[in-house]
Amino acid sequence: MMQKTQKSEKAQRILSQITDKTMLGQLRKMAKEINKDHESALEIWSTGEYLPRLLAILIMDKKRLPQELLDQLNQDMQSHPLLERTNLSDWLMANQLVKDKKNIALIESWERSPLALQRRTFWYYQGRLRWTGKTDQGNTLELLTKIEENIIQEQPEVQWAMNFTAGWIGVYNEKYRARCIELGEKTGLYKEDKVSKGCTPNYLPGFITIEVGKRQKHKSN
Repeated sequence: MMQKTQKSEKAQRILSQITDKTMLGQLRKMAKEINKDHESALEIWSTGEYLPRLLAILIMDKKRLPQELLDQLNQDMQSHPLLERTNLSDWLMANQLVKDKKNIALIESWERSPLALQRRTFWYYQGRLRWTGKTDQGNTLELLTKIEENIIQEQPEVQWAMNFTAGWIGVYNEKYRARCIELGEKTGLYKEDKVSKGCTPNYLPGFITIEVGKRQKHKSN
């Protein structure tokens, strides 16, 4: 983990505005006011605290995120509980990594990374492509086969992202839909999860059925 060091006045001023009641929308507003400040971001990150680290991600410079630093950030995230570390990882991907071609190339190299959160990012990125409408990907069959072979033995944070990718493959690629549904039935992942009213379950048979139904209904209207 990055060592805690004496903070600059700017970093101290920023940190003084964050409490345990600060909302994500407030963090985004703060980040917009601060703009990019990579040095302050690293100082704020070094606190080891969850909400400050979310803000730090927002004000990092995407051009200054080499593999070595990303490895360190991922290792630092492991000190957080599961939900916090997956949120930090996904926040980093969505707000920084996917906005730079060089960083996208790094994501695409992380399928076999020794760091679980980087493997999660690889799979979440693949699922996110399809979720956002970029469904014409040439690696779909290859990805589905790898998910079928490896999802059971993966870490929970990686399993979720692989399942997410399989779900959107099943929604948008009709010829693989039955395989994706069968995968969910075979693994049983998320089958017992309780889902709030109006939310889509992570269990693949339910997820795919609901999301396909939404799109068919939209077409008929």
